[in-house]
Amino acid sequence: MIERLQEIESEALAAVQASADKKELEQARIQYLGKKGAITEVLRGMGQLPEDERPVVGQKANEVRENIQEAITGKSEAFEKAEWEQRLEQEEIDVTLPGRPVKQGSTHPLTAVVEEIEDIFIGLGFDVTEGPEVETDYFNFEMINLPPNHPARDMQDSFYISEDTLLRTQTSPVQARTLQKHEGEGPVRIICPGKVYRRDEDDATHSHQFMQIEGLYVDENVRMSDLKGIFDTFVKHYFGQDRQIRLRPSFFPFTEPSAEIDVTCGICAGDGCRICKQSGWIEVLGSGMVHPRVLELNGFDPEVYSGFAFGMGVERFAMLKYGIDDIRHFYTNDKRFLSQFQHL
Repeated sequence: MIERLQEIESEALAAVQASADKKELEQARIQYLGKKGAITEVLRGMGQLPEDERPVVGQKANEVRENIQEAITGKSEAFEKAEWEQRLEQEEIDVTLPGRPVKQGSTHPLTAVVEEIEDIFIGLGFDVTEGPEVETDYFNFEMINLPPNHPARDMQDSFYISEDTLLRTQTSPVQARTLQKHEGEGPVRIICPGKVYRRDEDDATHSHQFMQIEGLYVDENVRMSDLKGIFDTFVKHYFGQDRQIRLRPSFFPFTEPSAEIDVTCGICAGDGCRICKQSGWIEVLGSGMVHPRVLELNGFDPEVYSGFAFGMGVERFAMLKYGIDDIRHFYTNDKRFLSQFQHL
């Protein structure tokens, strides 16, 4: 049986060396080392041997198996090395070719507009203040002169979470919170950027969620002329030095007097066109002098302090500046749209 094992070893090593590819090598492994291979057949016949010969034959069988397995492993590694070298020859890499550019993200246009507006107002002496998006009815309505059952509440169809809690409909609650923190001591100069929510039907110019920036300036002897001067400076910085503003009388429950601020149309330079409906002007925001009742509710003496407030839609300012015709573009995350603002 020892002689048979030696014959198997010689035949197996020859078969391994003669293998032309991995398939033939696997066939040789199965033929000699498989469950029905030559080595297994020898081991099955060990039961017929005298007991004193069995250890010797078993030891020889293990040595033969190890030698064959070692030869198979070496041949397999040789095949893998040859395949790798062949791939290197076929897949040559030209290291002098330029690399593929990595696509980088860019600032979202709404973020860019908010940051630009913040920079302008910071330069005018204002601070940037933020507040919660889930707000109480107390701060969202009552502290800005909209008590329960006030008819002006119908102007803002709100998302209520509970009877006294809602998604804020404007960033005005931040103004009320800031006034109360000052405990009746001015000056207060802030802008409040952030998301607001109203139950509007989504279309090209409306969204149930949008961004707003409100501002507040409260101090002694603040006048309407201060409001006009601030916004004349702001508009020239944001839209261009050639743009003009005008104030039109309006109504807001938290300001008195109130005014809409218009800007000369950037398309026709005030001559009248389809965009401005032949008027030469485009409405951009609402503003006015802070209602004395709002000052009083939030701890300021209206006999000593006065102020102005304003509110602007970020999407509207972005649409006017970049010629965007549909507010929904800002929220669809379409890369074709966003890639146009790589320069921001």
